[in-house]
Amino acid sequence: MNLSNLESKAIKFIEEIGITIAAQDLTPTMVSQDFLKFSGIIPKEWELAQKPVLNPAMAQLNFKNGVSINAQPRSVTFNEAVNNRKFDLINIPKIAAQYVAKLPHAEYVGLSFNPKILLPFPNKPEAPRKYITGSLLGSGSWKKIGKAPVQAGLNLMYLLDHCQLNISVAEARVQQPQKPVMFAILFSGSFNYGLGNAKSSQEKLDKLTQALKFWQTDFKTFREIVTDKFLESTQFTDVAQEESVFPTGTM
Repeated sequence: MNLSNLESKAIKFIEEIGITIAAQDLTPTMVSQDFLKFSGIIPKEWELAQKPVLNPAMAQLNFKNGVSINAQPRSVTFNEAVNNRKFDLINIPKIAAQYVAKLPHAEYVGLSFNPKILLPFPNKPEAPRKYITGSLLGSGSWKKIGKAPVQAGLNLMYLLDHCQLNISVAEARVQQPQKPVMFAILFSGSFNYGLGNAKSSQEKLDKLTQALKFWQTDFKTFREIVTDKFLESTQFTDVAQEESVFPTGTM
């Protein structure tokens, strides 16, 4: 099934992207709201959606524009819902690049770009399980153990020209305010960039900055893999024909 067929069935994806930067000497206190604003990493007008968390073990900032920043010792992660926006309107690649630029002397270890595609089935909770255990994993007596249908996930690793890509496929639940839980298929990707071959701090910084520039290419690659490789199968067509994910709208 190609993307045009998906659109004709009124199936709508929910998409999110994340960027994780790893550094040996990074601490959560380096991700305070004051530091991010005063250093120019984020705009001063950004407003928090809830009270921030900031302590030596973790930092968590959730903004009203849908951006979240989470940190723990040795890593910081920037997340954002895509919501069909054009690439130049997405914030976190610029924010991540600014963060690295403002901390050029950190002992950087690597970077991962983490896109997610969620495909909900509001009225057919068994559809995600049917697709994963019936289509992707095939048949076998391992399915018939215990009193309830088996729950399953799939983890895959690909070696691309410029990095390693991990993809997981799993069942998920979407909780919406004042609405019933929706069951969904979650495709999670991780494009991993290591800096092990870099010999100096400047070389590590250069490689990290270059890796950040791949995010649009990686996102397009991930979309194509999900829509053209995973969702093109006749098995998924059978599942999709039984369920129109949203009554209106397309990806």
